[in-house]
Amino acid sequence: MPRARSNGIELEYDTFGDPADPTLVLVMGLRAQMTSWDPRLCDLLAAEGFHVVRFDNRDCGLSTQFDHLPAPDPVAIAAGDRATVPYLLADLALDLVGLLDHLGVERAHLVGASMGGMIVQQCAIDHPERVLSLCSIMSTTGDREVGQATPEARARLAQPPPTSREEAVEAAVATWKVVGSPGGEADEEQVRARAAAAYDRAFRPAGGLRQYAAIVASPDRTPGLRGLRLPALVVHGMADTLVAPSGGRATAAAIPDAELLLVDGMGHDLPPAIWPTLVRGIRRNADRAA
Repeated sequence: MPRARSNGIELEYDTFGDPADPTLVLVMGLRAQMTSWDPRLCDLLAAEGFHVVRFDNRDCGLSTQFDHLPAPDPVAIAAGDRATVPYLLADLALDLVGLLDHLGVERAHLVGASMGGMIVQQCAIDHPERVLSLCSIMSTTGDREVGQATPEARARLAQPPPTSREEAVEAAVATWKVVGSPGGEADEEQVRARAAAAYDRAFRPAGGLRQYAAIVASPDRTPGLRGLRLPALVVHGMADTLVAPSGGRATAAAIPDAELLLVDGMGHDLPPAIWPTLVRGIRRNADRAA
């Protein structure tokens, strides 16, 4: 796959569709590689007239890792001590801008899921001239009063990282059972297969802790979201246990004229059953940019 020099690092990416079409960049969440964007969903978006780009965030997949940095101290960070914070969401947003520069794209439609939603929000705040439209999925604003996980989901997120392929697969299944869409998968074997493929492609759990530190240490985006003037779609599952629907509601309330799409039965994932609704929403929101 191609690699882009961006913001002093390298990002692994790939594309779908016609490069002559408007660019739509997909940004994934915490610890999630770009392959978490199902190729079938990417093809559906490309069929709607987008040149679709997906990529590995820094510290994930095959993009640049930051293993040379000391491990973040989550307890200290939560208490306000930022000494061990390796980077912020603003840096990941700047990575995204660098990817656009590499592609020769002046402005793009941005779609982000979970932490990816936070990144595209930050990108629109910091670099509004580069963003045509914004879609934030199963994400939140950074306001600690909204979007909080249930105790069970928080406990899953806090588990020690796996140390083997077998442990990684079992951990993915256990997490899916807590945060996934009820009835959203045909069977558990699909989750196992995806987890095994992700492990084989790149297994770098230390990067996830650094990404989490960036989330915790970054400021509330609510004031910046209030200043946005662009088409925005906010999608959230009503069954999301990892980022409560209040996070999506707060995001939509902060962005002027944003559309809020609440999906019954959707958890903290993107099951195929919601793809038609999601693709229609993204297309409709992008059309507003015209």
